[in-house]
Amino acid sequence: MITAQELREKYFAFFKEKGHVIIPSASLIPENDPTVLFTTAGMHPLVPYVMGEKHPEGTRLADVQKCVRTGDIDEVGDTTHNTFFEMLGNWSLGDYFKKESIAWSWEFLTDKKWLSIDPEKLYVTVYEGDGEVPKDEESIKLWQEQFKSVGIDAKEGERIFALGREDNWWGPAGQTGPCGPDTEIFYDTDKEACGAHCKPGCGCGKYVEIWNNVFMEYNKQSDGLYVPLAQKNVDTGMGVERTVAVLNGMESVFEIDTLSPLIKKLEQLSGQKYQDNELSFRIVADHIRASVMMVSDGAVPSNVEQGYVLRRLIRRAVRHGRLLGISGAFLGELAQEVFAIFDGVYESVRANHTLIVSVLGAEEERFTKTLERGLKRFNELVASEKAAGRVIGAKDAFDLFQSYGFPFEMTQELAREHELDVDEKGFYEEFNKHQDLSRTASAGKFKGGLADHGEAAIKYHTATHLLHAALHRVLGGHATQKGSNITAERLRFDFMHPQKMTPEEIAEVEDFVNDAIKKDLPVSVEEMPVEAAKAKGAMGLFEGKYGDKVKVYSIGDVSKEICGGPHVVHTGVLGAFKITKEESASAGVRRIKATLSSILSEGA
Repeated sequence: MITAQELREKYFAFFKEKGHVIIPSASLIPENDPTVLFTTAGMHPLVPYVMGEKHPEGTRLADVQKCVRTGDIDEVGDTTHNTFFEMLGNWSLGDYFKKESIAWSWEFLTDKKWLSIDPEKLYVTVYEGDGEVPKDEESIKLWQEQFKSVGIDAKEGERIFALGREDNWWGPAGQTGPCGPDTEIFYDTDKEACGAHCKPGCGCGKYVEIWNNVFMEYNKQSDGLYVPLAQKNVDTGMGVERTVAVLNGMESVFEIDTLSPLIKKLEQLSGQKYQDNELSFRIVADHIRASVMMVSDGAVPSNVEQGYVLRRLIRRAVRHGRLLGISGAFLGELAQEVFAIFDGVYESVRANHTLIVSVLGAEEERFTKTLERGLKRFNELVASEKAAGRVIGAKDAFDLFQSYGFPFEMTQELAREHELDVDEKGFYEEFNKHQDLSRTASAGKFKGGLADHGEAAIKYHTATHLLHAALHRVLGGHATQKGSNITAERLRFDFMHPQKMTPEEIAEVEDFVNDAIKKDLPVSVEEMPVEAAKAKGAMGLFEGKYGDKVKVYSIGDVSKEICGGPHVVHTGVLGAFKITKEESASAGVRRIKATLSSILSEGA
């Protein structure tokens, strides 16, 4: 048997031997990346370095990254899907490439010192090529060499399978940018084949993907051509939950040591057996784990963006807890189990017990007050709609949301249980009459992507540093960053502050930023140890996220922050800074939205 912690430790030890520096997990809330609500892969925090910036820890990195994928929420309850999961990864930033990456993957998986997997259990897929990019013949030959070393004749179509872009191609997230083929490693579970054409990637469950090596070797240009990159990168990912389950011969990820304690605790709280209602047990266990991790990184329940996902997870967990017969508040007790699992792994969890329990408890209490009345109203709708043979209407679905706090997806789930549909289009039309719900909160799957690193986004990123310094100057040292979201059109900045800013304070902040812009201050960067950065007065926005070395960006003498970049070279290019909105983001957290006039005038 292997535990999640043993897998993490083996992985880190192996890649340390290969010259990699182990870096901390980034926050689940992405910094300055408008393309996703949550960090969905280990690549996101490393975007600037993939694009060519020098990483302070070098060109070989490894970590375990906290991830959330919202597209998998409705899949939770089966044997393999989780909302929150851990991803082990190693990167080469213009250093080694396919030969070393494939050889090391093979060594870690099969060597008796490491995972000691029987090579006969392993199968791989590679990119089959098309009219734009050739077949990845190099990876095929490299894999054949590894299999041959243990006496396996790895023929294509038998041990190695060439698949198309949907399976074995990564990126770019937008129309242009770094991209390339990947090779995926599958483990044969010995389950019955689904048919004569059963193979890795077919999805039947016989072959389970345990590792993915992405080779970013092309840059897709605006004219559609794929040009070889000067800096070729390797990005790999190994899912902790799925790998531990597979290696232990378990039937589902809910049997592993980072989820099974939650199942056992739920059995105690409910007085029921897991085998009698696996679906509800799994949903509650997954959702409380994900919720704890989200809150630990700064998410709070709301009706937009990350907060909408968090609210949906908490309320769905409460409903399924009721289905298990749990009548009182129980999320706080379950959270204690999550603390025991992850305190020694992620500092953000260990440091925020009180906050996490408070946030979960408040949301649980809020929903519990209306849940029974809401379910009664829903059952009335079911009776009338079934009799009429129709769907649940938009106004009724919106009433369940507005009056009873049912996330729309919960209404859909309840309706499916009664073989009814819901007027989705009408619901959102009704909703948009009242407020702006971010439907991206539960949008589809995201395989990978890069943040917007166009000129406009870089300018806004630099402007957030000036804004942060201004808030410190005007409001006080407590006004520290809690989150940031940047697009090519505006910046959004969340910060600690107990009350609404006055018009005078807003004007003073604007003046401070614009004065720094007018002075055309230089923007410089230094690499140094974390302690040295703090000694110099550099602000660190998210404690516990940094490695031993960091980059410190200074803007003249007005701002000094630990940050990954990228930034402009001098402030004069930013244009006029204007705060367009100041509002509450959550309890004790304010939100500023602002624009730069030069960017708007350029039509960026």
